[in-house]
Amino acid sequence: MIFITLLNLSSFCKCITSGTNNGYPCLNNTEARLAYEINRYRLSRKLNSIPLSASLTRVAKLHVRDLAENYKPGKSCNLHSWSQSPKWTSCCYTPNHAKASCMWDKPRELTSYKGTGYEIAYYCSYNYRSDDEFIEDVMKGWKSSDGHHALIINEGEWKTVEWKAMGVGVYNGFAVIWFGEETDTEGKPDICTN
Repeated sequence: MIFITLLNLSSFCKCITSGTNNGYPCLNNTEARLAYEINRYRLSRKLNSIPLSASLTRVAKLHVRDLAENYKPGKSCNLHSWSQSPKWTSCCYTPNHAKASCMWDKPRELTSYKGTGYEIAYYCSYNYRSDDEFIEDVMKGWKSSDGHHALIINEGEWKTVEWKAMGVGVYNGFAVIWFGEETDTEGKPDICTN
């Protein structure tokens, strides 16, 4: 079993279908549940919930698909890397954060979102019995990682940041959350109906 959880400072997805929100992808049940759990945890810490973002969700869903199709565990490029594609700028994100802007700029590159994006990522190859079990492990992983935890609950270098947008993507053992300091003019993603 491989378990990876990474941070950059800066599902079993049953389907990805387009919602009616300007062609932005909708959240499937697993993604909606993970967003709920992030906000529920923040509320338990007396923090505001983070509004869902159609734009950051688009970035998140593109990235988990790219990771599922192209990510090679154990290589020098971590989970914040992007493959070669005509749809986006590729980059190998290394532990020294030398190419952090490749990740930070993805929302502006792929959507109309004007702000910088910050991603937390999780991967596990274990075949979970349910989406709830997967989400539980994702949350445990992020809560037990000082860097992820600080970003989720605005501690340390994130203490003065106010998250105004959040995007979620889950697919084939990969989960990512994108955080942004700007409100998304595209609004919230729909919830998938099928």
